[in-house]
Amino acid sequence: MSGLVNALVIVAVVAVVIVRQFRARRIDTDRRWWLLPVILAVVALREPGILDAHHHTESVFLLGVELVIGLATGAGWAWTTRLWVETDGTVWSKSTKASGGVWVVGIALRVGLVALGAMIGVHQDSAALMLGLAATLLVRSGVLTWRAQSFTEAAGSAPAYGFATARPARKERA
Repeated sequence: MSGLVNALVIVAVVAVVIVRQFRARRIDTDRRWWLLPVILAVVALREPGILDAHHHTESVFLLGVELVIGLATGAGWAWTTRLWVETDGTVWSKSTKASGGVWVVGIALRVGLVALGAMIGVHQDSAALMLGLAATLLVRSGVLTWRAQSFTEAAGSAPAYGFATARPARKERA
């Protein structure tokens, strides 16, 4: 895919994911939560321009930092997401304002990384950004699934971050 198509895919995925996460959603721990991140990673890794041939070391460094930012953003997003258990035993999630803050910081760090790469003359392909997004989604989905499983196993134990005790959020229709 071209850089423009990659950029459009990245923007579309981010928009859909962010909009969906700020609504109450049931977490299904049996579904394939890893599928979208794996598809994004495969598409990103198939791109020939993921590393700059003229600045190989710097390009590898920037890609590594992009992945670390992606992993940290995914973990921060998952841990700031509110989870609760309904009376029927299903686990629901909804992102919080803190989750939005995690996204803002993650995007700012990525913009800074692109600026740093431009300053040192490294050509950065959109595939690196797509790989970072895949890391973000993989970690977030994995941590949320793990948290949801622990909620169903110990629904009566001490509440985790954002555990709803008053009124549950509105449910979405599937």
